[in-house]
Amino acid sequence: MEVKVDTRTMAEEASVVEEGLPPSQTPLLSVSFERNVNWKQKYLEAEPKALGITQIGLSLFQIISSLVFMSKSLSVTPTDIPVIILSLLVLIAGSLTVAAQNLHLPTLRACLGMQIVAVTASIANMIIALVKMNDIPYFCRQYYYYEKNSTTGVYCHNLEGTISHLSSECVVINVALVTISITVAAYCCKVTNCCSPAPKMPVITVQAPPAQL
Repeated sequence: MEVKVDTRTMAEEASVVEEGLPPSQTPLLSVSFERNVNWKQKYLEAEPKALGITQIGLSLFQIISSLVFMSKSLSVTPTDIPVIILSLLVLIAGSLTVAAQNLHLPTLRACLGMQIVAVTASIANMIIALVKMNDIPYFCRQYYYYEKNSTTGVYCHNLEGTISHLSSECVVINVALVTISITVAAYCCKVTNCCSPAPKMPVITVQAPPAQL
């Protein structure tokens, strides 16, 4: 006895149920592709609350430090105001990172845009911190070079070391902020589908055969 084997694959047999077909022609198995409604939950895997609060905290540190330098006239190069403005942009980006936990699509898109701005702002702050690393206040230049052993000379020497260490910390802080902004932007990009089309998941529907009388 010869047995014939149907070599058609499951994918060839599966088809979407068409409206208007009589029950006798309705396939028992249908495959359709539907948008994954839970895809936006992917954003929460980035721990946006922790990252956003970190951005806000580090930005506030840089703003407060710049305000102290301005109030004490410790800066040689006029970079404190730009640092404050750039840090405010990063602070706004951090606030949007936390706010985007509601998975509201416009908020996620705004968060993505601000994270791109935050990357640029953090890189600019990093360059400014490198420039300020060798700053010496105006009132210290004379004492530093000509009266190094005096009380004021020692004070200025210590002040120079403090400025150098603080600038080094700001470099490290801005490296961390760049990393955080890139991470959040990557997750926002995935959720808003700006880098790839919206993902779809296959849905297999099994139809019960019609009852035979």
